[in-house]
Amino acid sequence: MDWSGWAVFGLVATSALTAVMTTAQLAGVTRLDLPLVLGTLVTEDPDRARLAGFVIHLGVGQVFALGYALVFTLLHRATWWLGGLLGLLHVAVALMVLLPVLPGLHPRMASHRAGPASRAVLEPPGLLALNYGVETPAVAVVAHLVYGVALGLLLHVR
Repeated sequence: MDWSGWAVFGLVATSALTAVMTTAQLAGVTRLDLPLVLGTLVTEDPDRARLAGFVIHLGVGQVFALGYALVFTLLHRATWWLGGLLGLLHVAVALMVLLPVLPGLHPRMASHRAGPASRAVLEPPGLLALNYGVETPAVAVVAHLVYGVALGLLLHVR
């Protein structure tokens, strides 16, 4: 397995994914501010939350990059198209598993069951994160394709 590649290129791919998501959010294409969502897990301050969220996302991205590296190693190949396919699987897990369970563990995110008494400051993502805008799933797909293709191109199988 390409351990040094995983360590370096996992960060590169996660940074690229985060750049796509953040650019889309700043351009008004989506309202999903991923660093803010993740960072408010640990702090209420929005500015500190964005920094903390970026660091959390880098860590989570490294875990996913390890998964990609393991799949590439098991298949004895790392290609852009295989990375892209894994990126599609990755975004499906993110949109249909990880984000839907987030309201249940996030201390500052509302849930559909919380009701009007909730003091949550973040709205729940909803199905496919559509509560953050109708373009959010498409942005997420593009970002995760960038992530997967980058890892497919940059990681080497030994």
